Amino acid sequence: MQSPVNEAIQTHYTRTDLGDIILAALEKAGKDVNHLTPEDLAPIDEFHIRGRAATLELAQAAGLDSTKCVLDVGSGVGGTSRCLAQQFGCHVTGIDLTEEYCRAAAILSSRIGLTHLTDYYQGDATQLPFPDQTFDVVWTEHVAMNIPDKTQLYQEMYRVLKPGGTLAIYDVLAGPSGPVLFPVPWARTPDTSFLVQPDELRKLLEETGFTITDWSDTTERARTWFVSLAEKIQKEGLPSLGFHILMGADFKVMAQNQGRNLQEGRIVLAQIVARK
Repeated sequence: MQSPVNEAIQTHYTRTDLGDIILAALEKAGKDVNHLTPEDLAPIDEFHIRGRAATLELAQAAGLDSTKCVLDVGSGVGGTSRCLAQQFGCHVTGIDLTEEYCRAAAILSSRIGLTHLTDYYQGDATQLPFPDQTFDVVWTEHVAMNIPDKTQLYQEMYRVLKPGGTLAIYDVLAGPSGPVLFPVPWARTPDTSFLVQPDELRKLLEETGFTITDWSDTTERARTWFVSLAEKIQKEGLPSLGFHILMGADFKVMAQNQGRNLQEGRIVLAQIVARK
């Protein structure tokens, strides 16, 4: 049976027939849905702050190449997995709590010819359905905010990593200056938001057995990116392709709150690489 938190998280993210909704939006934006490229999908694909630029920065820090077998925990509609597969030639397995995201991810991967390098499973990040020591890299972007049991989360990531394997994290953490303003893209209310502070995360990772090799605070870059995004939405309205397709009409309010949370120091961002 699902926990109430997991049910609430799935309700937050689920939109029925999401794959078809995305394809219809692409068509409306003038894209040829039978011959899509990763660039066509970029505006909707990478559902995290600073999008593809942030993904490529983390990939570089984590030393990704075609020999690596990667697990993307919280893979969403598959944007990151497709980006890594296309850019580095590595095989990426995605796992996400939301069934509809997994279905959409598979549809979009097949449309851009990446089914041989990507696959998707519906599942819980705190109970990964993979044997011990399966992956060279465990990757996660903007996911832990929705997971209350972080000890179990990082223990599972550690378990499925090969010895010497790499954990790559890009996450939203609790800032120094007070509570988050809701709704935000990852939660409409505080009930499904579980942010930890940077020093708490450091302690969690080290207690799990990881050695942190790289820790970058990317809050300033995120702030700049978000301010320009919010200004653009304010001026031009929502684009035909964008995260509102995933989140619905209240994405506009979420984006405004997210900008304020960043500017007021209520959240910070970190890019972290650790080794098993």
